Amino acid sequence: MNLLDIKTRLQETSYPGRGIILGRTADDSKAMIAYFIMGRSVNSRNRVFEETADGIRTKAHDESKMEDPSLIIYHPVRVVGGDTIVTNGDQTDTIRDYLVEGRSFEASLRTREFEPDCPNYTPRISGIVAADGSYKLSILKSMDGDPACCCRYFYEYDKPQAGVGHFIHTYQGDGNPLPSFEGEPERIALEWADAASFAEVLWGNLNEDNKVSLFVRTIDIKTGETETVIINRHS
Repeated sequence: MNLLDIKTRLQETSYPGRGIILGRTADDSKAMIAYFIMGRSVNSRNRVFEETADGIRTKAHDESKMEDPSLIIYHPVRVVGGDTIVTNGDQTDTIRDYLVEGRSFEASLRTREFEPDCPNYTPRISGIVAADGSYKLSILKSMDGDPACCCRYFYEYDKPQAGVGHFIHTYQGDGNPLPSFEGEPERIALEWADAASFAEVLWGNLNEDNKVSLFVRTIDIKTGETETVIINRHS
């Protein structure tokens, strides 16, 4: 099986945008979750992750510099029952509401589409991890930059493999407009058994100028015990 090296993958582009990694640790004992945000503008870079009762939220580091909170202030991670939701926007709340009502991850995202930030039309990426460690990923994106059509893709991993993760991010790389992610989620090698070690690798290989915040969590499959690491550029 051909697995990508996440260090190399992150070094290949200065701007993958926002990214989600879901997978299983190499010892097969824990689910691994990672989410990072990057920014090119002052507004995008003026953010931190803050832990909440059911996950994390983004907030302004300096409230006086906040210009438009509509697409940058949200809850990236929320836990509902035994499910952990992670997304790059306020669709986290849509998914949560649907799950509470007994409806599905997929149904919730069929009510949403890409972000309305012309000309980028940033994809909405979403993931969910069940208590048994199985997981799903999704991306909602425009059809080759045409906002008239929303393409919705769903990927389900019901029996995750030890030491394997799946990585999906908003952009292929830097550009103007920013090119949307293409293809299936990328398979990466997960060599780390704890959140702190994986967080150190991710943060150390994200572009120094553009990285903003990082969240990493492991969930023990047997006990449900979690380990969480949050790193903010503005600590």
